Parts: sequence; C-alpha cells; structure tokens
Amino acid sequence: MFEQRIDKSEFLRNPFEVATEVLLGAYLCSNIGGEFCAGKITELEVYIGAEDKACHAYLNHKTPRNAVMFEAGGLAYVYFVYGMHHQFNVVVSPEGVADAILIRSLEPVAGLEIMQKRRNNTKISNLTTGPGKLCQALGITREQNAVDLTGNLLWISPRTETPKIISSKRIGIDYAEEYKDKPWRFVIADNKFVSKKA
Repeated sequence: MFEQRIDKSEFLRNPFEVATEVLLGAYLCSNIGGEFCAGKITELEVYIGAEDKACHAYLNHKTPRNAVMFEAGGLAYVYFVYGMHHQFNVVVSPEGVADAILIRSLEPVAGLEIMQKRRNNTKISNLTTGPGKLCQALGITREQNAVDLTGNLLWISPRTETPKIISSKRIGIDYAEEYKDKPWRFVIADNKFVSKKA
C-alpha cells in the first residue's frame, strides 16, 4: 500500500479539493535515517497566499523562508516555530501560486516503535496528534524543506477509502482578523487522532 505515490498532478488542483479529495485519509510516509514510518492524515488546514492573513505568503509576499510555497505543488514546506517545533505543509497549486496545506494530525499506522522512541512517548494517542508531534515522530525537520513528495524520503500514498469530513475554524490564528473564522480546517469525522475536536 505504501509503495504508491500520489501523482504530482493531484497537487496542482484547487487547494480545497486537494485537502478533501486527495490528502485527508491518505498516508504520509517517511524514510528518514533508514527508518520507515507512516500515518493516515486525519486533520489539516488550508492556507491561501493571495488573500489569507494567516498565511506565510499573505498577498503573495515572497521571502527566503516561504519561497518553496511559490513552486509547483507536490513539495514539502517545513518551518520551525516557537523555537522548538517543526511543522510540515504540502505545497499545492501551480507554480507562482503560494498555497499550502498544513498537516495537523496523523493516525499512526507503521513504524510505531520508531515514533515512540523519537517522541520519548509510548502513548499511541499522543504520538502524532499535533503538527509538531507528527514531525518529531516521523523525523521531519527543516532538512526536508522543499523535498519532492513523490520521492523516497517523504511521500504521500493514496487513501484507500473516502472519509466523512467535518470542517471548522483553524487553530491558533487569532491574529488573522476576519480570516481566523474561515472554516478551512478539515478533519476525518469520528477519528480520535486529531489535535482538537472539530
């Protein structure tokens, strides 16, 4: 199952279609340091560069930090926050359009012992239920920024079933004025592996 990769063209679609029709329920896989891990994507948030006041590329402002967002979809955008956590995003949309999808939570499905060791945590329900946690569990750091998500280091395998989806407000963006209330967070309904109930 995990050998398959989502085709590059799928990442070039409308960001909300990518979020709900491609990524939710798909499997984020890592083979970092020769250690394979995978988790089902259960929660994510959409960020739109042209208009979204919560987006790193708001008004299409390009910086060294967010430059990968302006590449064609299908790359990783990884950044460091609060001096302690990495966060993993999927770059989407055609080249020059700075949209990205933050992966917020996973349901662990492969490499659990590796994840537990990296997280120094044996509780399965707490391994990957948050953007910083999942990066630590899968070994994702800034070193993987701009990595091709159809390669052999980080990739996304297609989902095997269509999940029921709930939308809600995004988390931790109270500074984003009217954009803080956009229902651009999507979770798999009734899945316990989420950072916060929708």
